[in-house]
Amino acid sequence: MYRSYILSLLLLFIAGNIFGQLTVSGTVYDSTRTVPVKNVLVQTTSNHKTITDSLGQYTIRVMKNDSLDFTFRNKSTPKFAVTDITNLTAFDIAIKVRVYGRFRTLKEVTVTSKNYHQDSLDNREDYKEFFNYSKPGFRTSVNSNTGNAGLDLDGLIDGFRFKRNKDLRYMQQRVIEQEEDDYINYKFNKRLVKRITAIDSADVDRFMKEYRPGFEFVQHSSETDFYQYILDASYEFIARKKTQVQQDSSKAIQPH
Repeated sequence: MYRSYILSLLLLFIAGNIFGQLTVSGTVYDSTRTVPVKNVLVQTTSNHKTITDSLGQYTIRVMKNDSLDFTFRNKSTPKFAVTDITNLTAFDIAIKVRVYGRFRTLKEVTVTSKNYHQDSLDNREDYKEFFNYSKPGFRTSVNSNTGNAGLDLDGLIDGFRFKRNKDLRYMQQRVIEQEEDDYINYKFNKRLVKRITAIDSADVDRFMKEYRPGFEFVQHSSETDFYQYILDASYEFIARKKTQVQQDSSKAIQPH
C-alpha cells in the first residue's frame, strides 16, 4: 500500500512536468548592450538551469508559470515572469557588468588578477552543484537513532526526476567543457605563439584556430613537448602558406 502511494506520487510528478513546457532563448549582454557575456547562470523557479555560451547565448526549458533570473559573479537579476516575455525566441537582456570586447582600446592601466588556477577553483565553487552531480540510484540509509537500514526515499524520488537529472547532466557537461576550453586558452595563448614561432602577426589567429590542441594533450604533455608541438605546427603552417603563395603566383602568370 505504502509503495503504491509513493509510485502514484511519482507518476503525478512526472506527468506534471511533461505538460505545459516552453522554451526561452536569447543573448545576455553587458551593460553597454553590445558585448555578450559567457558563463551567466540562467535558472527558472522550476529549477531548470543552463549557462550562456561563448557568444552569450542560452536556451532553457520553462513552465508557463515560471520566472527566469540570471546570475553572474554571484549577483542575480530580478526575476522575469515567462508570461511577461513577448518573444520567447529572442529574450535578450543586459546585466549590470562591464565586459571589455576583444578589440576595445584602453588607456594605459595597471591590472591585477587572480591566476588561472584560482579562477578555476572559484568557478568550481560557484557551479559545484553541477560539477559534483552524480547519477541518482537506489540507496539505503541508516537511521542515526536506531541503527536500522532502510530505503533512501530522497534518492528514490530523485531517480524518477528525469528532466531534472537530464538538465543536471547537461549542465555538468557544459561547465566541464567550458573549463577545458578555458584551460586550453590559458596554455595555448597568442603571446606564447608569437614568442616562440616565426608566424606573421597577421596569421596568428588563423594558425591558432587550425592547430588548436585538444584538452587531453594540453593537460598531459610536458612543457617541452607542448612547445615542440607549437614549433612543429608553425613550421607546417609556414610551409603550407609558402606553397599556397607559389601556386597562386604560378596561376597568375599563366597565359590565358
